[in-house]
Amino acid sequence: MVFALDSTLWFPDPHLGEPDGLLAVGGDLSVDRMLLAYSYGIFPWYSFRYNRKILWYCPMERFVIFPEEVHVSHSMRSLINKGTYNVTFNQQFDDVLKHCSRLRIKEEGAWLGVDMMKAYRKMHEQGFAASVEVWQSDRLVGGLYGVTIGRCFFGESMFSLVPSASKLALIFLAHYMHEHEGLLIDCQFETAHLRSMGGRFIHYDDYLKIIQQE
Repeated sequence: MVFALDSTLWFPDPHLGEPDGLLAVGGDLSVDRMLLAYSYGIFPWYSFRYNRKILWYCPMERFVIFPEEVHVSHSMRSLINKGTYNVTFNQQFDDVLKHCSRLRIKEEGAWLGVDMMKAYRKMHEQGFAASVEVWQSDRLVGGLYGVTIGRCFFGESMFSLVPSASKLALIFLAHYMHEHEGLLIDCQFETAHLRSMGGRFIHYDDYLKIIQQE
């Protein structure tokens, strides 16, 4: 079932959504609504060229990486040890956001449009979204961004201008979270790239228990 949202701040029970995870249509991208959504593992995802209304998803099988389980291949260890790249946190959130948008803007189902970018900027300004940046000298060559609630990171997008830069960003994020008792990185959807780095599926009920821990 797909629910129609209005101006009231609410979401239906995610268990009632469609098999593909589509749960609701409408509402807005305010910080309050976004926080409510992510606190239940619900996220906005829609092609802004073809949909006037926001689509909200919450799949029952969640593809995640537990920080302590991130896989660092031999080649990535070698790359890290070379010291070619430097990694920072929250230094250039807006630039990471722009690069992620530009990378996919020409794709048929591109979703990171102007409204979504504004929403994540507001989340960042209020401390609920973060970025990881990968630098080669003073050039931004890769990174990722996502929503941060409690001890969980809800990944939204990543980019690489050089080979393996986004992998490097994810490894440093996972290590940082592990050192600071972070619980989970939500990858939203499975990709070969993320699976090779330790991503795996868990059921939504188990996922919800983790993301709602204090």
